[in-house]
Amino acid sequence: MNEVIFLVEEADEGGYQARALEHSIFTDADTMESLKDNIREAVHCHFDDNEMPKMIRLHFVKDEVMSI
Repeated sequence: MNEVIFLVEEADEGGYQARALEHSIFTDADTMESLKDNIREAVHCHFDDNEMPKMIRLHFVKDEVMSI
């Protein structure tokens, strides 16, 4: 496996949350820097050394509502 992809969203209660596509990995944090650290730690906990992806890709999702 070359990479694991995370969807990153702003949490309703503040901060950020991230969930991996195709893997059962979820984490959250108050700041983006903390979220990145938590994602790295979660990936290391989820995969064995011989299955560790070479790259983590973050896909940012942001909803925006506009009035008509």
